[in-house]
Amino acid sequence: MSANSLELPGLTARLDRLCHHHGGLALPPDKPHAFVYYITIGNSSDRTVTLLGRKWVIQHADGSSQVIEGDKIVGETPRLPPGEQWSYHSHMVTGDNARVTGSFHGVDEFGQRVHVLLPTFAMEIPGESD
Repeated sequence: MSANSLELPGLTARLDRLCHHHGGLALPPDKPHAFVYYITIGNSSDRTVTLLGRKWVIQHADGSSQVIEGDKIVGETPRLPPGEQWSYHSHMVTGDNARVTGSFHGVDEFGQRVHVLLPTFAMEIPGESD
């Protein structure tokens, strides 16, 4: 995160659910597994926050890593007043087990850059181990 970004107390992100799907012919042969994840971002701070983007670091079982970052979250820039939450789902495809660390960034109503960390979670293919 940027040195001038504040981890805003009361802004939280959580993984609600993670589902595994073997895609068969629908997915590339080198990445035949899809993980659908459901995330909720809640704002119990004292200020309105607008989320502008995300950054994910994926550490694969083979030791390689991948960084995915960009503007918006599933095409949206959600605005969360105090007491509100926003949920979404998306997916990732992989060929092996992986650990995912994520964060979401945005601005508060005063223009201060803020971020929230998503606790690390594992995408584990059933029947396989690291």
